[in-house]
Amino acid sequence: METKKTPKANLEKKKSIFLQIGLIIVLSITYMAFEWTTGENLENTLVQLISNQIDEEDMANTFQDNKPLPPPPAVVPEILDIVEDDVDIEDELIIEDTDIDEDTDIKIVEVDIDDDDEEDLPVDFYLSEDKPEFPFGGLDGIEPWIVKNTTYPKIAKEMGITGKVYVGFIIGKDGIVTDVKVLRKVDPYLDKEAVRVIRSMPKWKPGKQRGKAVKVSFQVPIKFKLY
Repeated sequence: METKKTPKANLEKKKSIFLQIGLIIVLSITYMAFEWTTGENLENTLVQLISNQIDEEDMANTFQDNKPLPPPPAVVPEILDIVEDDVDIEDELIIEDTDIDEDTDIKIVEVDIDDDDEEDLPVDFYLSEDKPEFPFGGLDGIEPWIVKNTTYPKIAKEMGITGKVYVGFIIGKDGIVTDVKVLRKVDPYLDKEAVRVIRSMPKWKPGKQRGKAVKVSFQVPIKFKLY
């Protein structure tokens, strides 16, 4: 059976053209749909960003406005005690006017000091005004007298003990030697002999202070030596 359509009415030859036109229309519609969605989303995004920025600025301003200010420093008032010049002072020193001239008699009160009330302490030999005197040749005669009157202890001599014993004593107001003490010891036998010799001293001429006899302290060394 033969086709009765005319060549102009035959659409088979234009099938590819219609297909291309259809694809173009579909793509156009799809593109327009994407463009419309993207624009709407972009607009919504811009609106959201602007809104967030405004909210943040409002929050920041609100926080700054509500921040409490530090209190001002306390000022302590300085208290000054003001004293008037015309205030009377109770503890005022009063100086009485005493009319004293060349003709005024001044009484001098003399106080008698009883020498018996003074402490009866011995005076050092070298500080006394009038020094005591040894009856046999003074100070130069003391050593010869001691050598002459000293006996070397037999036991100390046998043991070969030697040394220098220092003896102190007091020359009383009457010149008698008292309070004999060993100041530097060497040996009991030598110490004992030294004390014995000093106690056997004769009576001295007493020392004086202001013309009055006083006790005087003195000391001598006694040397024990074997030859």
